[in-house]
Amino acid sequence: MTPAALAELVRNTAVDVLSARGLDTSVLPETVTVERPRKPEHGDYATNLAMQVAKKAGVAPRDLATWLAEALTSQDGIDEVDVAGPGFLNLRLAADAQGQVVREALNAAADYGAGDLYGGLKVNLEFVSANPTGPIHLGGTRWAAVGDALGRVLSAQGAEVTREYYFNDAGAQIDRFVRSLIAGAKGEPAPEDGYGGDYIAEIANQVVEAEPGVLEQSEGERHETFRRVGVGLMFEEIKQSLNDFGTVFDVYFHEDSLHGSGQVEKCLEQLKASDHLYYTDGAWWLRSTDYGDDKDRVVIKSDGDPAYIAGDIAYLRDKRSRGFDLCIYMLGADHHGYIARLKAAAAALGDDPAVVEVLIGQMVNLVRDGKPVRMSKRAGTVVTLEDLVEAVGVDAARYSLIRSSVDSAVDIDLDLISKRTNENPVFYVQYAHARLSSLQRNAASLGIERGAVENADLSLLTHEREGDLIRTLGEFPRVVRSAAELREPHRVARYLEDVASAYHKFYDACRVLQPGDDQANPLTIARLQLCEATRQVLANGLGLLGVSAPEQM
Repeated sequence: MTPAALAELVRNTAVDVLSARGLDTSVLPETVTVERPRKPEHGDYATNLAMQVAKKAGVAPRDLATWLAEALTSQDGIDEVDVAGPGFLNLRLAADAQGQVVREALNAAADYGAGDLYGGLKVNLEFVSANPTGPIHLGGTRWAAVGDALGRVLSAQGAEVTREYYFNDAGAQIDRFVRSLIAGAKGEPAPEDGYGGDYIAEIANQVVEAEPGVLEQSEGERHETFRRVGVGLMFEEIKQSLNDFGTVFDVYFHEDSLHGSGQVEKCLEQLKASDHLYYTDGAWWLRSTDYGDDKDRVVIKSDGDPAYIAGDIAYLRDKRSRGFDLCIYMLGADHHGYIARLKAAAAALGDDPAVVEVLIGQMVNLVRDGKPVRMSKRAGTVVTLEDLVEAVGVDAARYSLIRSSVDSAVDIDLDLISKRTNENPVFYVQYAHARLSSLQRNAASLGIERGAVENADLSLLTHEREGDLIRTLGEFPRVVRSAAELREPHRVARYLEDVASAYHKFYDACRVLQPGDDQANPLTIARLQLCEATRQVLANGLGLLGVSAPEQM
């Protein structure tokens, strides 16, 4: 019996119990919460349903809990139910019922853990969107890992996710980048407000190679050539780095297209008719303070030119015109003010502000030998995506960036995540998968075949460690749903570490293949089925993180 099936059973039983006593069944929640107790001796699962609804039903919590316990005890698959404290229910499942988790995981295979929480919802997920003025730094690298994992998790819950990169190819930063390239091509120092690092000279030389004679062009022509070719080269490098990192975008949206197509101007005319904009001091202002901003923001400046936020509003309007139901923005720690501004923008466009979600990510720090790592080979003073991958590899980099909540800054110990020991979380999880894969190969070499899971006697899995592993596997669908609902893919990573821990403890306590045996007994088959279900869950979870599930290590 899976946790979801148990929750449904408890609710249906509660309906029967309340109905039999003429009590109101509408007090019951749509979904009953059943959780694993912190102390295993309290049972396999627990629920506070009686305490949650008793008062509304007009009875004492402990009385309702007692009635529920009596009714549940007679249900198939329930071994024992105890009433604890003021009305908690502690439940123990029969071994054969618990084994249903193994069957479900194996039958669903790669789809185990998936759900339909967001079935049909069209989601635009914008992340990274680093300016094309240099390699992706660590903050952007964190979003490359977390954003991609979030997209996978949302897709696993039925959402139609479009991964989008907003290409900031308009604005003052591009001019500074171009002037830096020209200085690099001339062998001159970067402008005071420009960009440094070896990559500037590299790209500048590529521009000169692609456009011989560019330095002899007029100032305006030279600037345009370096802009056209240099920005293109930088952006192609960024895309290649992301692709090598396992993060591929469906759409690369050019900011410049909003201005060139007249969308910004059209949007501003629409906004002027909105109550969410007002005119004062010769400028048009967005009422962003209505949504928590510290001050209202200028949208159209007193000289008639659009402010930067005008492009953001036009971009949101464009996303909605493409049919997206939800627009998620993943931004850096210095963009906290955008939460209120974008929600105000949605309201000004006549939308529900809830169509906009903004996730803010905190800083990433690298540590080696207990000291901060600051320098990059190419970018000068910042550490880049390529630097991190070169140091530890794609899998370790992605996993380490995903496994912590983006709400908090994270220190990544390069020494730790380079180790091939159980201290290294990604190695710990991947090693468990490789060990499980090896176990199945060893069984096959002995001529032992698992066969169909329906033919296995899973009621033989009665050991404490077997039960703990099964119940951990049963949590996977709930973990994936929570990760999607809360926009927290790190929950999947932490869960996989729990699975690996439960498996290693099981393996140490429960011998699967006896030395010298070449014939399978029913318990061996049951344990092989449990092991394969565990391998499947680890593979599915690692897939949601964009991390490989190696069969050998």
